[in-house]
Amino acid sequence: MLSVFATLAWHMAHPGAVIGLLELSGITQPQISPRLDDRKREIEGRLRERYQGATRKDIAAHPVMEAYIRYYKRFSKTYHVLLQAESIALKNKRLPDVCPLVDAVFISEMETFVLTAGHDVSQLQPPILIDVSHEDEQMIQMDGTVKVIRAGDMVMRNAEGISCSILYGQCKRSPITAQTSHVLYVMYAPSGVPQETVITHMHNIEGNIRLFSPDAIVEQNTLLYA
Repeated sequence: MLSVFATLAWHMAHPGAVIGLLELSGITQPQISPRLDDRKREIEGRLRERYQGATRKDIAAHPVMEAYIRYYKRFSKTYHVLLQAESIALKNKRLPDVCPLVDAVFISEMETFVLTAGHDVSQLQPPILIDVSHEDEQMIQMDGTVKVIRAGDMVMRNAEGISCSILYGQCKRSPITAQTSHVLYVMYAPSGVPQETVITHMHNIEGNIRLFSPDAIVEQNTLLYA
């Protein structure tokens, strides 16, 4: 089990925030999971039914969305999960097909709207810290480009640097791949997102994984509170 610690700076900068940690090992990923695909179609259908005849503004009025929108607005950014939900609910798009461990998160994000990053544990070098970004810090984005990030954002660090930022996503060093068998999911919930929603989100992700890997082992299921 990975040890993940929150810094005093995170506690001070983001009062009321919650971090969810879901770590699972012993996972077998198939190339295709019909049961997971069925789950995708079910959640897409529910989202379209829920927001039939609605607008982006209606989706943005959901209390969890509102909390993220407030957070992103502080940095003049748009919450990308809102755009994803809009594309499915209002534009009839489908959830993407990446690999089962990634798809399991996308499905639950469309149910709870809770922002989640997924890491291959074998690629994370301790210590693992939930922290706050500083002025002029950089991270290596998934496409390999070096990004100077904004100060004050919630981030996760490991010994090699920033692993994930709410605003800029994950770095390229620890992404989930089709070969990943030991995973850490990190849910970033700013103030205003109920802890019960984060707990539900973790439960949903685990349930989605058990559709294709029923013997997966839960190493930890933890909440950190600011």
